[in-house]
Amino acid sequence: MWKNNILETIGNTPLIRLNNVTSHLKCTVLAKVEYFNPGNSIKDRIGLKMVEDAERAGLLKPGGTIIEGTSGNTGMGLALAAAIRGYRCIFTMPDKQSKEKMDILRAMGAEVIVTPTAVAPDDPRSYYSVARRLAKEIPNSFYPNQYDNLSNNLAHYESTGPELWEQTEGKITHFVAGMGTCGTITGISRYLKEQNPEIKTVGIDTYGSVFKKLHETGEFDENEIYAYLTEGIGEDIVPANCDMSLYDKIIKVTDKDAALMTRKLARLEGLFCGWSCGSAVYGALEYAKDLGKDDILVVILPDHGTRYLGKVYNDNWMSDQQFIDAGKMLTAGDIVGQKENKEELLTLEPTQTLAEAIKMMREHNISQIPISSEGVIVGTINESRVLNTILDDPSLKNSPISSAMNDPFPFVLSSTRIDVISKMINRDNPAVLVQRPDGGVDILTKFDLISVLSA
Repeated sequence: MWKNNILETIGNTPLIRLNNVTSHLKCTVLAKVEYFNPGNSIKDRIGLKMVEDAERAGLLKPGGTIIEGTSGNTGMGLALAAAIRGYRCIFTMPDKQSKEKMDILRAMGAEVIVTPTAVAPDDPRSYYSVARRLAKEIPNSFYPNQYDNLSNNLAHYESTGPELWEQTEGKITHFVAGMGTCGTITGISRYLKEQNPEIKTVGIDTYGSVFKKLHETGEFDENEIYAYLTEGIGEDIVPANCDMSLYDKIIKVTDKDAALMTRKLARLEGLFCGWSCGSAVYGALEYAKDLGKDDILVVILPDHGTRYLGKVYNDNWMSDQQFIDAGKMLTAGDIVGQKENKEELLTLEPTQTLAEAIKMMREHNISQIPISSEGVIVGTINESRVLNTILDDPSLKNSPISSAMNDPFPFVLSSTRIDVISKMINRDNPAVLVQRPDGGVDILTKFDLISVLSA
């Protein structure tokens, strides 16, 4: 059955188990992957809800203009609704937000006004203040104000919370979400605790934000406020959607830990998600260390990695922020260049004998040899395979290599990073072949990687 418009595809996002980043834990960790929404973020839910509620209340009229301060994702949710319902959009964004977010909003037909990040919330230049001013100046406009608009948390009370309860069959024991407007964590937590008051809610905050100390002491400490890089979580105000009574614990996560975990989720779990997703998962894993095998923890992944291609997924930007060091940026070409033994790659033909392979391994002190036919690498032979073959039948030492040949080693480009190469080299695949720009081929082993990193 078809959908009448894109808005009908919002919600019912998948719940996916994390396996590799959680291998040290006893409990089950499930990720609610919100980038499956049409606008690639959880904010699609509140964008539609705020528009629908405003229409019902007569606050948003035909031909009107939606004006909102946003870190990008709420703007996208509002822009989706506006595109279908025929509204104009103007969004204010702090300048720390990624260029990709700004470009996406403009592609959706919105006007984007960039404001300085390092100003107080009540400063007339802040993105809050500029949005409020424009809403007063432009006729027939609507200022959703996601921070204080209770339709924000109601959207999650009505949709995301029930989805989690149903998807876990009521077995969820812990819930983790980042804290920004607090709509997500409040709405979902309220629903889940109504179903089972024993469910624990953990909020994820960032350094430079007020939430953690406010929760623990009741004090809004302005000394806690300072500039930070992570997008989508943390605040220097207390939104009306914030309900501290619903949160059992709040954990702060650094910009660096969040960024590194974001990249790890892509590499190890195949989840190409946004920066604050890394914050949420890092905090969730810290909290989950003390949980048992019967616990089921659900963590919200709010958005998609396309918003952060120029930041957390960009090696140069990460290096500039000192989030990764030069060693982790080494490429296959760099490692080949630093090898002490830079002889041409040794190969054998499939028709040569196992005895010839043994001789080459002894003479050159190597344990595996690529097999080449007419200039193409077609397989590999290693000392373990040769030994096992000859142990079974010593006369087979004069048999062709093709009788004991393994699949060829995988090829990588000279530009392939060391962290990618390290995941390709394992017990079953002891080396990779490097395709040089000049057409030549080199080989890299685990020992080569260790040598260059320990130099």
